[in-house]
Formats: sequence, structure tokens, C-alpha cells
Amino acid sequence: MKSSLSQKQIGRRVTELRKIKGLSQEDLARSVNLSRSSLAQIELGNRNINILELQQLSMKLGFSLDDFMSKDFVVNQEINDKNETRTNVVEERIAVPNLKVDKFKNVLLYILEKCAGKPNVGETVLYKLLYFSDFNYYELYEEHLTGAKYRKLPFGPVPQKLNIIINQMIEGGSLKRVKTEYHGYPQTRYLPLEKPNLEELKASETETLDRVIQQMSNWSASAISNYSHKDLPWLASKEGEEISYELAFYREAPFSVRNYGDEIEQE
Repeated sequence: MKSSLSQKQIGRRVTELRKIKGLSQEDLARSVNLSRSSLAQIELGNRNINILELQQLSMKLGFSLDDFMSKDFVVNQEINDKNETRTNVVEERIAVPNLKVDKFKNVLLYILEKCAGKPNVGETVLYKLLYFSDFNYYELYEEHLTGAKYRKLPFGPVPQKLNIIINQMIEGGSLKRVKTEYHGYPQTRYLPLEKPNLEELKASETETLDRVIQQMSNWSASAISNYSHKDLPWLASKEGEEISYELAFYREAPFSVRNYGDEIEQE
């Protein structure tokens, strides 16, 4: 299919139309006989879309192919669905994370309450536990846990604004910073001085946190760093740039935490 539009432009338009329809990626993918991961790649602009797939999407999302491929195409917030105008837009997941400070503090306190006493859990391990908690939750539920943004740095993914939040918590008396040594190397540790507010955490969130803690909290800093460097969101990101949560949907075993069932792309 020849098109003057880039893959990213096409993907962006599909995403916007899907959101207006109030459909999740999984719902839309199933209705047009695509795997969910394939639709995610199309929306990100990382996969070509053929004419048959675009026709199926046009029938499901209610757009004209001619209009869609036009450079002047504008996604209208009111689109016709079986001759009825849809004005109530169901909000889909927010791909751009928005930091929820109180949630982040409670997640941090929850992790530390569970494993701050372990001698290996310094800053490096803590950063990775936060990273996998956030990205695993997003892959599972298509919404953000803390909304923290992570940047790809040489020693692994690091949550942005973490130092600001930690300093606030130390000043507020909920955390204590401790400088020590572990196996002959300097280590910064954090001890919780108060319990997390469990009313701020949903059952699905604590379940995800518990799984990450159970799997990784006994790992050494080097082991968990090496593991994070093999995770696709890390591999697919450029040094120093923000890591996209959407990349969690491209994970494969052993990193993927979501059961996609028998999703097989229909070619």
C-alpha cells in the first residue's frame, strides 16, 4: 500500500480513533484478527500495515480510507457508529506517564517495608525493583502504577525525580538514609520510618509488587542490573532517553508477565 503518510502518522491516527471508540488494544486487536502485540507495534509506528488490515480497522473504527490517508485528516471527537453520533468518549490508558507522588511514596514504603532489612537492597536494587514494578503493572493492566518516568542510564533504568521525593520523605520523617558498605563497596540504603498507607494501594498493585519483591529482592546489584539490561524496554531505548512504557508489550519470556493466550497474528 503506497502512502505519503509515515508509519508513525498512521499509528497515531489508529490510536486516536481507538481511544475515541473506547476500545482497549486487546479489544480492537481481537475484533480485526490481529495479535495485540502487532496492533501495539502498528500504533507505535514500528510495523507496516497492509490494505486488508486497514480495511478491517476502518470498518471497526468507522472511518473512510480516503479520508484516513489524507494529509488533512483530523480525528473528530464525534464519530459515527452505526449512524449514531458518539459524544461520550471513554478514556483509554494514558501512554504518557504522569507521576502520582503519593502513590510513588506508598509504593516505595511498601517495597522497603518488605525488604529494607536485606543487606543487598541498596539504591541500585531499589531502583530496579521500582522499575520492574512499574513496567510489569503497565504490561498487565495497561495503566500506570506510580506514573514515574524512567531514563536509560549506564547502570540501568533510573526513575526520574526520585531524589526529590526521597528528600521530601526524609525531611518529613518517613524515611532514613544510611551510608554503609556491602562486600567492600559503598552502599546507600533507605529505611522506612512509617508504614505505607495500604488504602492507597489496590489489590492488583500490591500483588504486582509482591511478585517483583519475591522474584528479585534477593538478587545482588550486579545480577538485577544485568537482568534489567536484557529487558526489551531497556534494549530498545537510546542512552539517556526516557524509556517508553509501551515497549513492555513487546517483551518475551522470561520478562513478559502477561498471559496473551493464543494470540496468533492472522497473516
